[in-house]
Amino acid sequence: MQPSLETQTTDEHLWLEDIHGEGPLDWVRGQNARTESLLGSERFADLQQDLTSILDAPDRIPQVSKRGDWYYNFWRDGEHPRGLWRRTRWEPYLAGEPEWEVLLDVDALAAQEGTEWVFSGARLLRPDWDRALLRLSPDGGDAVAVREFDLATRSFVPAPAGFELPVAKTQVSWISRDRLLVGTVTDPEAETGDATRSSYARTQRILQRGEALAEAETVFAVDRGHVAAFGGHDSTPGWERTLAIDAIDFYQSTTWLREADGSASGGSASGGSASGGSVSGGERPGWRRLDVPLDAEVDVHRQWLAVFLKSEWELPGAVHPAGSLLVCTVDGFLDGSEEPRPAFLPTSGSTLSAWTWTASHLVLTVLQDVASALYVLPQDALAAPEPGGPATPVRPAALDATRRILLQNPNPADPFLTLGVGAVDDEDPDCGDDLWITATGALTPPTLWRATLPAHLGDAESGSLSAGVVPQLVTVRTGPERFDATGLSVRQHFAVSRDGTRVPYFQIGPEDLELDGANPVLMDGYGGFLASKLPAYSGVYGRGWLTRRNAAGRQGIHVIANIRGGGEYGPDWHRAALKQNRHRAYEDFAAIAQDLARRGVADRAHLAATGRSNGGLLMGAMATLYPELFGALSCGVPLLDMRRYTVLSAGHSWIAEYGDPDVPAEWEYIRTFSPYHLLSDRPVAGATEGRDGGGPGTGYPDLLVWTATSDDRVGPVQARKMAARMQQLGVPNVWFHEDLDGGHAGASDNRQAAAMHARSLEFLWKAVGDARESAARHLPGDSL
Repeated sequence: MQPSLETQTTDEHLWLEDIHGEGPLDWVRGQNARTESLLGSERFADLQQDLTSILDAPDRIPQVSKRGDWYYNFWRDGEHPRGLWRRTRWEPYLAGEPEWEVLLDVDALAAQEGTEWVFSGARLLRPDWDRALLRLSPDGGDAVAVREFDLATRSFVPAPAGFELPVAKTQVSWISRDRLLVGTVTDPEAETGDATRSSYARTQRILQRGEALAEAETVFAVDRGHVAAFGGHDSTPGWERTLAIDAIDFYQSTTWLREADGSASGGSASGGSASGGSVSGGERPGWRRLDVPLDAEVDVHRQWLAVFLKSEWELPGAVHPAGSLLVCTVDGFLDGSEEPRPAFLPTSGSTLSAWTWTASHLVLTVLQDVASALYVLPQDALAAPEPGGPATPVRPAALDATRRILLQNPNPADPFLTLGVGAVDDEDPDCGDDLWITATGALTPPTLWRATLPAHLGDAESGSLSAGVVPQLVTVRTGPERFDATGLSVRQHFAVSRDGTRVPYFQIGPEDLELDGANPVLMDGYGGFLASKLPAYSGVYGRGWLTRRNAAGRQGIHVIANIRGGGEYGPDWHRAALKQNRHRAYEDFAAIAQDLARRGVADRAHLAATGRSNGGLLMGAMATLYPELFGALSCGVPLLDMRRYTVLSAGHSWIAEYGDPDVPAEWEYIRTFSPYHLLSDRPVAGATEGRDGGGPGTGYPDLLVWTATSDDRVGPVQARKMAARMQQLGVPNVWFHEDLDGGHAGASDNRQAAAMHARSLEFLWKAVGDARESAARHLPGDSL
């Protein structure tokens, strides 16, 4: 029997929504003390110390970004918990002995200014690369201060001579040395101010050096009910242009190019009739709209326009399916002389994961049944066909030599590698066709390569490389092993969901299992926002789960669930779990849990699961819709109150994913996956009894709900209210923890991250590692 649904909006825990109120914070402190008492053991302390040593390890790969002649890196370790922003030259970096020049010591800055700054990135000024705009968060949240930094003197440029923006949800880019394009929020509370209902900027302004922000010219604005106004200036020499995006909702937007003088009559530039609705906001003087489908992803790079389709697009020459990547020149699209040409077409098992541009090529990262592959398209093959000819697909050439090295992993126990690919510096004539390629697997430590693509790959139209054309591949770094993977393997399985859909999942654990249901398993899921869950090496999971053994000598098993709502099979896989179809994601996750039981891997008493953010909502759904399947759940920085999520923090921006609870017809389906409202009006029968499986009446799984006070994206209040309501209903095996800072990531430094991971992993292992009784009964007399 499904738990009863709450139909009224009365909420006895609204008082916990006062994020910084003394009463709610007193409640948080009491909950933290209770949870820390549960986990306060020597074993937990050892695990936290072990994970901290992994995150702080000096032999980690220092990832770098090339800007001009320098290679930049941000680094945290035990001596510098807040981190160092630094740079080096290529030769010593390649040799493994980088000569780091420290530009900013964030710990020293925090001590000097009395603010626990968290480094959130830097944007350097082209073409001199001598100034940077640094983003600094005071608590790890999304709101940042922006300050101009002089790289020559390694110091901030003080206002008013230097640019300095106060803490807010801000995005900024250089237009020139003395002008910035700024989207920021100066008055988030004002109904007519510069914030959208989603808490992001609704304007883009041009800020002159020495000018007050309030005096800056507003050049672009969106409706307050839209998600945000985004903008950026491309200062690539010869291709300078300003773009702005009207983000109507999380998936629909319009993209605009600013006319050279900013004062042209504007209009909607058409490259064919776009589907999906009319222009939002009408005409904008001084701007030209790229007339593509509202839900398409747009990439403007030099002369090229790339359009990734989230839904079908009918053009005069062809009907292009969702998941396609179409390419043409920007000028040809604007004047109507070119129709976008397919550079990638999806198949039933393959989807485009990412793409990057080098000086001569377009490089595609493709998922084939959730395994990575690389393909390259020479830019000269992207040119428009003869006038009047069909816009036939461009045939990509496989990076054969590179794929042989990367994808034929010498470890047969780990055949599924995940690739991360990015151009090194397409503006540098000496390395314009170089790529960074990172390869990792669940049991394979990351390796960083630098690949140099030949300027000419041969017969691109035939889909193969010419004989003798081999990309040069240099191994830059190989990450060390963090745990003993002897006897472990990675295998892909498929579960059958309720509607018959085959859902893939990866199982990482001992090759030889006793299939009696007594293996401790940790499932990991997300299932939303077109985001894919891919295998990657994690010393945290390796030490914290895979190499642990219970009293019976069984090792932990990690399962990565590729449920609908994610991007593992492209936009259609995501769309299948949107709004009224949200239950498909939850049915998929439950089907994997049931498949693990069917195969004898883990029964309920030995099965745990974890998820964060949208994955936290997934955990809430498992706790309330499928409590009979799990022994324990870790629910991090979650959405849980789907009745009020749109008025909490940035929740309004996710209406396109979940629906609008203020629309009665939409609330009717949202309420069926709102964990806060799915809680029954009395404790589930058997909640304090032994868990023997067999239906909704067997009680809630042990549940840890955790969050951060400074999370300004989801916010801490939904987690607070869920734990409070469950405790009010008499459920003893629910636990809560809230860190003060860390933002939506849950941690501001490695020490805090290690504590967060250790808390979650230790809680789950206590519950299912030895299949002990409910965690609540380890504290006699506890009466919360």
